[in-house]
Amino acid sequence: MGLKKSQDMPTTSQDERRLPRDLAGLLTALADTDPLARRWAARDLAQHPDAASALVERLSVESEPSVTQVILTSLTLIGDETAVAGLSECLRSEDAMLRNAAIEAMKQLPEEVAPWMGRLLEDPNPDVRIFAVDVLESLRHPQVEEWLIRVITQDAHVNVCATAVDLLGEVGSERAQPALLALKQRFADEPYIQFAADLALKRIAAD
Repeated sequence: MGLKKSQDMPTTSQDERRLPRDLAGLLTALADTDPLARRWAARDLAQHPDAASALVERLSVESEPSVTQVILTSLTLIGDETAVAGLSECLRSEDAMLRNAAIEAMKQLPEEVAPWMGRLLEDPNPDVRIFAVDVLESLRHPQVEEWLIRVITQDAHVNVCATAVDLLGEVGSERAQPALLALKQRFADEPYIQFAADLALKRIAAD
């Protein structure tokens, strides 16, 4: 579920922006029964950082995928702590499309997401930790390797470590070698961990 730019939104012969386009009017339109009105409101609210909490709240109840896409785009454009917190909360969603779209949105906010990454990688839910590693895949941040090394060193869940070691095989450097060797010892009976760690070590040695 990719994020769509605002210009990709379909047009209509009738202007759905019926309410005033100030913050109060847009917040009212965000709860309109007409999804097109909600979509316009969600798009225009990107210009109002104070609307981040309302957008996050709407995200949890929105049923129209096209409106959800625009809400996520606006939250990405706002990019403040409230917006990032809302995007992070989507990692817990049972809706795979919402979850994946939130992951893509978070990848666009490396500096804003960075303060949250430590707690996401230590979340009690292993699925959230896996999704946090997925965010790291394209997160252009200098701490990515450090975070991945911490995961394969400390996380007790084999699936979380497997996801992290796959990515470490792409972005890791010599710094990761001791952690990869220790991972092989820690999961000596897990064939995939052995395979992925060996592959990462081979790639690092070849660089």
